[in-house]
Amino acid sequence: MKFMLFVLPTVPGTLEDRKRFRPIGRNNERYQQMLDELRKLAVLADDAGFDVFATTEHHFHSEGYEASVAPLLLYADLAARTKRIKFAPLGLVLPAWDPIRAAEELAVFDHLTRGRLYAGFARGYQDRWVNVLGQQYHVTGAPMDGSAIDQHNRRVYEEAVQVIKKAWTEETFEFNGQYYKVPFPYAEGIRRWPVAEWTRQYGAPGEIDDQGVLRKICVIPRPYQEPHPPMFQPFSVSETTIRYTAQSGIVPWILVAYPPEFRRLCRVYQEVGEAAGRRLRPGESVGAFRAVHFGRTEAEAVALLRDTNYAGFNSYFGGFGFWEAFRTPEDATRYPLEPYTALPPAEWTVERMRAVKYALAGTPEQVRAEVDDLQSLGGGGTLEWFGWFFDQGFMPWEEEVRQIELFAKHIIPRFR
Repeated sequence: MKFMLFVLPTVPGTLEDRKRFRPIGRNNERYQQMLDELRKLAVLADDAGFDVFATTEHHFHSEGYEASVAPLLLYADLAARTKRIKFAPLGLVLPAWDPIRAAEELAVFDHLTRGRLYAGFARGYQDRWVNVLGQQYHVTGAPMDGSAIDQHNRRVYEEAVQVIKKAWTEETFEFNGQYYKVPFPYAEGIRRWPVAEWTRQYGAPGEIDDQGVLRKICVIPRPYQEPHPPMFQPFSVSETTIRYTAQSGIVPWILVAYPPEFRRLCRVYQEVGEAAGRRLRPGESVGAFRAVHFGRTEAEAVALLRDTNYAGFNSYFGGFGFWEAFRTPEDATRYPLEPYTALPPAEWTVERMRAVKYALAGTPEQVRAEVDDLQSLGGGGTLEWFGWFFDQGFMPWEEEVRQIELFAKHIIPRFR
């Protein structure tokens, strides 16, 4: 199994600090403290044997939580301080990007690090910033609820992935999509290119037609990895997303945790992938996100979970619908999906997190047994990727180090 350390870059501080220094996200001293922690964490993860270090992409987070504004810039700094660990944005929110600029910047990072990149892409669910930065596509933030807004974001996202793959794999290309055109204007072509002869002689074949009109483009550089960096899609919940990623050769990071449902989605991925010509073993090319907390006793580990990952879900992620990933069959009667009835805050409990096997909290031996069951898919396969949702910024630095060291000692060697 391969291991990812997934971090929400968080400006360190208690809730009292966040009130006192508001907006703490613009406090330079605390922001530097966050960068220092991330640098040390990346080195620890590299030495511990993690395969990938990953963060989100989010903007305008004045509260200092998920302060992950420019992940590729951050990774360039971290890559220079580490030896072998790879990096993955989880993910670049494509409806808020120009897809060709995303393809270029990822390819440059791939070259700078000689292949230490996984390309992660997402659709966007936070209105505060997606509405602003995604306005060129008329997208807005949306929960993963299958609504008209969610479907629009999905279409924009999938078209952007098409453009990025073309930019990476085709020497020259044109594209006439619903939201994006290459060249622009598409039918007319780009006619004001006074150095057409220069491009005809030294540029990529096919860029210029016989009349000197630019009809295709050549995106440089192509990625260092062939044919392109492997691709991730984070926080997969719906079967629609699992099917799309299986057809597209993308690794889904599945947030759904209830073991029978998680295993079902793994089977769906395998079946759809095989129908698309991919020979897959059960669990291959699939990732699971889990929270992990070690304690000298189970009670100590659960207390740490309550103060860190659970606190984030209860106060923050719950507002965006993420507790829906922790449903069980018993919820179907009280909170049906048709018509859609969300889990109410009364159901947002530590006990639910643990019961569905999202939160793995206990002694090292207890956590290892939980990971063992997850990896084996209950005896039905072998999971390829394990992602640890790590609570940087919510624990004292000494506790962060202790948790990493315990994972490196008790988990990675057992499953490597």
